[in-house]
Amino acid sequence: MSKPRILSIPHGRHRWLLALAHVGVTRAFYLPGFSPQEYQDGEQVDLKVNKLTSVKTQLPYAYYSLPYCQPKKIMESVENLGETLMGDMIENSPYEIKMRVNETCKELCKVKLDDVQKDKFRSMIEDEYLVNWMLDNLPAATRYRRPGGEFTYMDGFLVGIMQNGHYFIHNHVTLDIQYHSNPEKYEGYRIVGFEVEPRSSGAKDVAQACSPNVAALDLDKQDEILYSYDVRWTYSEVPWASRWDSYLKMTGGQIHWFAILNSLLILVFLSGMVAMIMLRTLHRDITQYNEVATAEEAREETGWKLVHGDVFRRPRFSTLLAVSVGSGMQVLGMSVVTLFFAVLGLLSPAHRGSLLQSMMLLFTLMGILAGYTSARFCKVFEGDEGRWKFTTLMTAFLYPGLFFTIFFLLNLCIWGVKSSGAVPFTTMFALLVLWFGVSVPLVFFGAYAGFRKPAIELPVKVSAIPRAIPEQAWFSQPLFTSLVGGILPFGAIFTELFFIMSSIWLHQFYYLFGFLALVLVILLVTCAEISIALTYFQLTAEDYTWWWTSFFASGSSALYVFLYSVLYFSSRLQIDKIVSTLLYFGYMFIISTLFMLLTGSIGTLAAFFFVRAIYGSIKVD
Repeated sequence: MSKPRILSIPHGRHRWLLALAHVGVTRAFYLPGFSPQEYQDGEQVDLKVNKLTSVKTQLPYAYYSLPYCQPKKIMESVENLGETLMGDMIENSPYEIKMRVNETCKELCKVKLDDVQKDKFRSMIEDEYLVNWMLDNLPAATRYRRPGGEFTYMDGFLVGIMQNGHYFIHNHVTLDIQYHSNPEKYEGYRIVGFEVEPRSSGAKDVAQACSPNVAALDLDKQDEILYSYDVRWTYSEVPWASRWDSYLKMTGGQIHWFAILNSLLILVFLSGMVAMIMLRTLHRDITQYNEVATAEEAREETGWKLVHGDVFRRPRFSTLLAVSVGSGMQVLGMSVVTLFFAVLGLLSPAHRGSLLQSMMLLFTLMGILAGYTSARFCKVFEGDEGRWKFTTLMTAFLYPGLFFTIFFLLNLCIWGVKSSGAVPFTTMFALLVLWFGVSVPLVFFGAYAGFRKPAIELPVKVSAIPRAIPEQAWFSQPLFTSLVGGILPFGAIFTELFFIMSSIWLHQFYYLFGFLALVLVILLVTCAEISIALTYFQLTAEDYTWWWTSFFASGSSALYVFLYSVLYFSSRLQIDKIVSTLLYFGYMFIISTLFMLLTGSIGTLAAFFFVRAIYGSIKVD
């Protein structure tokens, strides 16, 4: 129910069938993950409050940090790890709502304001903070009419508005609650919609609060706020299973299909290039090379065949490459499994924080894949005497340690501005337990299993003396080719990246996981093919230092992701606070690094098996 809204992965938001890409089909797979609750006439319905949020600051604050009416005892709801990392603070409220009992101009409380509280209200209004409520696990939404006559919904409602230098607080709300009943299947009523109509009322008593002629509450002219509310119950034909459809309603479906068509064209182009290499050049070269060559022909041989004695030579910083590829497979495993459950609808927005929590837990469990992959590459580079223990330690601590350090420093900054988005140190300790108690042992177990397996057999031996590499043209330099190669994977995910960025930073719902699944498949194939193509062209130039080129040929797309985040920051966001800016670029750096590991590892693995295949097809004396 909002403009495209996202199952938010704030600071604190990807494969199986084409049909699943359409949002309608995705919704058909939606399993709410929690059972409906039936209410009887007059039964109490609890309204809960959540954090105050702003896209201008990205810093959430507790609801009761503003002088709102408070219950006798504030109680926090039980939160999961994902909710805590997102900065959610779900608490009870003093609103009295009874099933199918309408209320008009009911007084909630009166609050006297001092200068400090007024300044806090002014600051919140200037930064366009939103109030977030929940009723029966449904978020409150504000309805707006579009120019075409359609209705769109915004999650939450504004604390207040500023006009001509004056600040007006929304202190009267009309709660429009939709319910549905089906006496043949269940007794009672189910809540299927929750809308809020906020209004500013400068009335001194509740008798005037709902008068259409009452002036708005000007913060500069009044020292007391009267909070009041209406409750309006409306019957709806929408069944309980479809009550999230309005929230998850996405616009721009044609844009998604256009983006996927664009990505498919890139894929076809690359596939054609790789097919040409495999079917024409390689087939011809291998056939000629395997024939009995005359002395003159042997002298004329050039290209990738001449570097067979160096093609599997250990690259510089081989341990770092093994660690990076292993960590990339960890990210890939997490993404595939998370997306699989998301496409099936099991990561429902009804369970707040479930997506983020699932990603955290799966990343931890996929440590076994990281350890296994890094150990296998360690044996390729260094043989049975390789430093697999050191490689495993680096796999377990290098990138996770980098991410945790950035996260910890950013959390200190958030804590410094007293935002509810600051993760408690108890949660920090829980993350450390996950890391050291689960992830690290799994990395070592995977590495042990990988190192015990026989080394991957290489088709040619490495010569004792490295071959001299001919001087390369500027456009054949690995740095240039890698930067060019990264454009294509970025182009494949460009449009979907915009919606994901909006999910994270504009706090919109995103539920088009079917589209995202297709884009991920296209991305993986694109990364593999661009790395294969650029590796082949490098080998034909008799440059056998292809290992890192294959990684950055696709991994360099992360640089374009980060550059796009800079453009997005300047064009779509209105962040001007230092902490918020640090927060944005800190998390975008983490996301870009994860993307580099994912794409780079796919490129390296694809290029490795390609090189192994072509050199296994030639005769070497």
